[in-house]
Amino acid sequence: MINVGIMGATGYAGEQLAWILNNHSKVNIKFLNSHNYADMNYDEIYKNYYGFLDEVCVSTEEAFNRLNLIHVLFIALPHGKSFEITKKALELGVKVIDLGADFRLDSEDVYKNWYGIKHEYSSALKDSVYGLCELNRECIKKTNILANPGCYPTASILALAPLLKHKLIDSKNIIIDAKSGVSGAGRAAKIDSLFAECNESIKAYGIGSHRHTPEIEQELSKVFGEDIMISFTPHLVPMNRGILATCYSNLIDNLSTEELMNIYREFYKDEYFVKIVNESPETRWVRGSNLCHIGIKVDERTNRVIVVSAIDNLVKGAAGQAVQNMNIMFDLKETTGLEFLSMGL
Repeated sequence: MINVGIMGATGYAGEQLAWILNNHSKVNIKFLNSHNYADMNYDEIYKNYYGFLDEVCVSTEEAFNRLNLIHVLFIALPHGKSFEITKKALELGVKVIDLGADFRLDSEDVYKNWYGIKHEYSSALKDSVYGLCELNRECIKKTNILANPGCYPTASILALAPLLKHKLIDSKNIIIDAKSGVSGAGRAAKIDSLFAECNESIKAYGIGSHRHTPEIEQELSKVFGEDIMISFTPHLVPMNRGILATCYSNLIDNLSTEELMNIYREFYKDEYFVKIVNESPETRWVRGSNLCHIGIKVDERTNRVIVVSAIDNLVKGAAGQAVQNMNIMFDLKETTGLEFLSMGL
């Protein structure tokens, strides 16, 4: 059995992680940490666990004291909050899976430029592996520190990787137009996330400055073999969860939709969680699952390809992918604890 602890267990991603791990046949949850709800029973905070997960949430100080009880630490905290406990965990031989942004970028300078703070554990960046399972599986198997990808990057990179791997598109003309449900903003009280503020409305935000931009560029550049830049614009839509990323680029040669579909099917033929679909993906068909649905369409009039990718931002975009990474790191069947489909409605 794998003993685990969760930092930030009462945020949206942390709660989803607790739900998956509580149902995982190979996992024992040794502690649940919460800054705001320390000393409260978990099933008092999330009553769907009533009678099933009644463990008392521990403070950050107590979480440090319990690191010697676990094999892997999941960190679901805002950026800048993972440095100290990651260092302590690694010193104790505990593997770390960070769902935040602190170890996703290879450069501490890029991190400071986009996140506005100094990286306090930059020596770990060289050992950190970017945990997009479908692209980095072999490296994930060997690492002790795993940077779980962001939700927008997961949808976007999976959508574009086959095109860039085969150099089928103009790498200087990539546009990603992505939409996210409100849970992507986290559980903290924010005016922009209030129901009355976001219901019956849709808006773009972080235009030209969203922090997931360098993450997407970094990983797509590795796939392509050269540095690339993208135009990325996220949008907030009035639904609880889900991401839909619509990606545009110009094809270098004349290829049909069916030809590209076959390329995508071959690229992801061994991937349980990536499905190439005939119709345009919808978030409702992946909601609550660890699946990514991808649809491809060639606009023959402009010779432009449009790739649409749908995921659940809290599962494949956060907690589900974190567990998928854990399974790989501990040599378990990759789908263990994740073989559940969307309820659809």
